[in-house]
Amino acid sequence: MLGPVILAASRSDKMRRFVSAAPGTKQVVARFIAGETVEQVVPIVKDAAAKGLEVTLDVVGEDITTPEQATAARDAYLELIQHLADLGLGTKAEMSVKLSMFGQALEGGHELALANVRPVVEAAAAIGTTVTLDAEDHTTLDSMFAIHEELRKDFPQTGCVIQAYLFRTEDDARRLSEAGSRVRIVKGAYKEPTSVAYQDKAEIDKAFVRILKILMEGDGYPMIGSHDPRLIAITQDLAHRAGRKLDEYEFQMLYGIRSDEHLRLAAEGHRMRVYTAYGTDWYGYFMRRLAEKPANLLFFLRSMITKG
Repeated sequence: MLGPVILAASRSDKMRRFVSAAPGTKQVVARFIAGETVEQVVPIVKDAAAKGLEVTLDVVGEDITTPEQATAARDAYLELIQHLADLGLGTKAEMSVKLSMFGQALEGGHELALANVRPVVEAAAAIGTTVTLDAEDHTTLDSMFAIHEELRKDFPQTGCVIQAYLFRTEDDARRLSEAGSRVRIVKGAYKEPTSVAYQDKAEIDKAFVRILKILMEGDGYPMIGSHDPRLIAITQDLAHRAGRKLDEYEFQMLYGIRSDEHLRLAAEGHRMRVYTAYGTDWYGYFMRRLAEKPANLLFFLRSMITKG
């Protein structure tokens, strides 16, 4: 099983240096990362909107070791919001944030992350859009959910992410599926122990469907983060059974993966949002994309050989 090995490598500074220096890396990274600067990503957002797609933008980077770095991450999102204001796309261009970027793992990290993310959520609301809090490893989730609850007092449109492979998630889904909530469900892309998470793909898929049913039958707004054709079909069936209209849920897929499917779903009238990451600190995000699908790793290895 290569996935756990790759996830372990995502935490290794030695592997970071090796992968960054590899001849084929730049070509493969460009498949998953939309650019390094906000100026590079804005044309991609415009192009997506012209094709009937929506986006959620992620400024990549998780290895925050100082409060100053956390402040810089906040400022990068505020710069992004200034550019989005000029586009006038409203919720068609929202943002996704990882609280680790805002200092969550530092001393006093819960309060620091809340203090840093709040101005981003406020600025997003001011231009008519919103923010979704990404889920990270299981040790961070109680803090993330508490920050989510606090932000929703003033900004009820603030979304959050739940991960199907965690045992706790069915309970989290029931709690979060209230009116006005926005919840993205994903399978999960962190290396988690057997004490807290399913390890078998079939078990994860079953959990995904159970949780998806909870969200569809609830009163919130489900956001389905998956490229799996079977889960997409199940989503459509459960939405129909729950009496949901096409604008009462949405699909979300990663930039650079199954782009034809993005367009197909949008053409059918579905809300289709593309998770679009950009920035210079791409390593952790990139390695999780390799871990999720062996074909991505094979593409990377072939590129290294070709360019070597």
